[in-house]
Amino acid sequence: MISNKFLVVAVLCTVVACGGAKSGGAAVEYSVSAQKNYEKGQKMLESKDWIAASKYFAFIKSRFPYSKYAVLAELRLADAEFGAEQFLESIDSYRLFAKFHPTNEMVANGYSTFRIGEAYYKQLPTDFWLFPPSYEKDESSTEDAANELKSFLDKYPDSPYREQAKEILVHVGKRLADHEWYVARYYWDRGKPMGTVLRLRRLLERYRGVGYDDEALFLLGRAYVAVAMPDRARGAWQELVEKYPKSPRVDAARSNMSGLGSVKAGAKGPPLAAPK
Repeated sequence: MISNKFLVVAVLCTVVACGGAKSGGAAVEYSVSAQKNYEKGQKMLESKDWIAASKYFAFIKSRFPYSKYAVLAELRLADAEFGAEQFLESIDSYRLFAKFHPTNEMVANGYSTFRIGEAYYKQLPTDFWLFPPSYEKDESSTEDAANELKSFLDKYPDSPYREQAKEILVHVGKRLADHEWYVARYYWDRGKPMGTVLRLRRLLERYRGVGYDDEALFLLGRAYVAVAMPDRARGAWQELVEKYPKSPRVDAARSNMSGLGSVKAGAKGPPLAAPK
């Protein structure tokens, strides 16, 4: 059976060969104590030499299995995987660390859980001009990132990693809002107003404040009219007028409310905005 040491090093070497991490693999010189090897591994992590770092930590696990540094080495091996952009592997490693060492400081302070959410976030595709925009793609991985980060914030109210998690969650929320707005417009443009209603309600319930509130309320009113719900249409437009008085949609919303009995699905107003 292949030992953990050689398995981890082999995985990281593959990543480096594919250009997914900083090349390196500096020569390692093992010490006679677990602490010294751990310190050397930490230096390799700091210099982003994921291969050398993994060698030191794997050595500690195999040669000093009952040392406190063997436990820490498990966590740092996960960090090396994360640094080498082996995000799925790092997620599994962080989960196992939290499972088998629930009282460890780096579990109790939320570090391992935060890193899981961050690893999900790091996997999200970026926009490239040759491909469709990210908001047009499936967002299940983005939802995974959001769920993990929200779970972290709920579970670790005093964690030192909360501010980082909140910052990442803002970006994740914006991506999900972009997707909801794209799908809502897709349904609207294809004459499916109830699909538009459902998507806009979800957008407004989950992703307020990221840039779509007034646009979403305006289109929601139009969609409600199209499904014969004039009272709800009035409520959406009234909220727009009261909460977003500087919105370019205000005049159109007021006009639509004043003639609500005859307003059609194509009620007047500026063209709908594209995802930002």
